[in-house]
Amino acid sequence: MREEYGRYHWYPGHMTKAVRMMQENIKLIDLVIELVDARIPYSSQNPDIDRLAAGKSRILLLNKADLASAEANAQWAAFFREKGIHVQEINAKTGEGIKAIDALVREACREKLERDKKRGIVNRPVRAMVAGIPNVGKSTFINAFAGKACTKTGNKPGVTKGKQWIRLNKSLELLDTPGILWPRFEDAKAGMYLALVGSMNDETLLLEELACDLLDCMQELYPGAVSERYGVLPAAEAQETLGLIAKARGCLGKGDTLDDRKAAAILLEDFRSGRLGRMTLERPRERE
Repeated sequence: MREEYGRYHWYPGHMTKAVRMMQENIKLIDLVIELVDARIPYSSQNPDIDRLAAGKSRILLLNKADLASAEANAQWAAFFREKGIHVQEINAKTGEGIKAIDALVREACREKLERDKKRGIVNRPVRAMVAGIPNVGKSTFINAFAGKACTKTGNKPGVTKGKQWIRLNKSLELLDTPGILWPRFEDAKAGMYLALVGSMNDETLLLEELACDLLDCMQELYPGAVSERYGVLPAAEAQETLGLIAKARGCLGKGDTLDDRKAAAILLEDFRSGRLGRMTLERPRERE
């Protein structure tokens, strides 16, 4: 791995205000549905969610599961289930895994539903909030989950004015404003991982350095991927490997010199789109 992962920075803006808003909203809900990127489930999770969602039912969705290693998906699902969190692999763009969520909601909220039944409360829908860091796919998921049949139910008695609820069916409502959370930076690698999956603006990054970080990760975790995709043998140094990829793909700049930035953009797009194969950059064993 390369050094100084701290060069990848996240600028969350109004983080304090966002957390305060979520603290206010979370009092109104029964269930927190958190999305993470399946390629980096730990780094794309929010470190405060356990505190914010204390006492609430929890579902964690491994979004973009089709881009992540199937083996790693299973490992991460087991990791989170051991913590009492219900887990589902999904692809919010294609809708894969979405249909299974209704049953998962009922299972996650089983105790609440049983309590309501004993108290004579019937037909009260579960109220849920969708949370996650920016760009993890919250809005795409909500659109896929809600579909066109959803209706906004308007303000509820006792609910802060202006809150809108989306009635998905007779048993489930979503707060229409996603909970905005911020990624963890306990480990400096988290910034690199977030940059690699596209959660940061590429225009603010040095793509050649990011590509070299990706090459280092791949050499450790998926050593055959570069040769299979580009037909070149990785060199001892990632920068040299990037040059080989530039040559193989005809990435030329002024004076017919090799353009490593073009090669870096190709490599990153191939990774993010899954053309390099299904890859997960972090594993539970690193976090246990």
